[in-house]
Amino acid sequence: MSRLRLVVALSALFALAVAPTALAHQGNPNYRSVIDQVSPKFPGVRLQVLNLDDRLELQNTSGKTVVVKGYQGEPYARLLGDGTVEVNHNSPAFYLNNDRTSTGTVPANAKPGATPDWQIVDRAGSFQWHDHRIHWMSTITPKQVTDKSKRTKVFDWKVPMQVGATKTNVTGTLFWQPKPGGGIPTGALIGLVALAVLGLGAVVVVRRRRGALDEPDESRESAHAGTEAW
Repeated sequence: MSRLRLVVALSALFALAVAPTALAHQGNPNYRSVIDQVSPKFPGVRLQVLNLDDRLELQNTSGKTVVVKGYQGEPYARLLGDGTVEVNHNSPAFYLNNDRTSTGTVPANAKPGATPDWQIVDRAGSFQWHDHRIHWMSTITPKQVTDKSKRTKVFDWKVPMQVGATKTNVTGTLFWQPKPGGGIPTGALIGLVALAVLGLGAVVVVRRRRGALDEPDESRESAHAGTEAW
């Protein structure tokens, strides 16, 4: 039974750990953020919205340096022509973009006009970030939504960038998107599935132990009879 208790405890801890991780990068099913255009366009510079409205992904194979501007126009992130990805630790956006809800504390050194403190985060030429310009930050339904059963435009958004020496804007639109029906949130569902799978493992352990205990004495004696100790 001690082994069973251990399996159950680990199952519960694993489920609790999985659900928040899934929710951390889960878009809001009531919203859709879409990119309308990148102007001007550059071959090799590609952007997309991930998980409905959760974050942006930028891929750069243009051979040029692409700089993403923060909320106050400061350089926030840059993707070099060789694939190196760097973030500016002196940009307020670096701290505000830690999660979807923008709960990060901005230190005094992080401000517009500060000398950039570039730190390498990747070398794959791709970068993802929570950009709060593309999604709805409040838990209150936008006033634009007067009928929750209808797709409704919430606002237009813009993320400024620079490709080489050329200023570029990524523009898009956020929509209210009615859910097709009820249901369990994705993160909660993942946690429940994980708990169910590990719980099944606990059941298997119990049945095996019971099978061993219920085995007739004759069978056990027979099994030991052919074994010699040297």
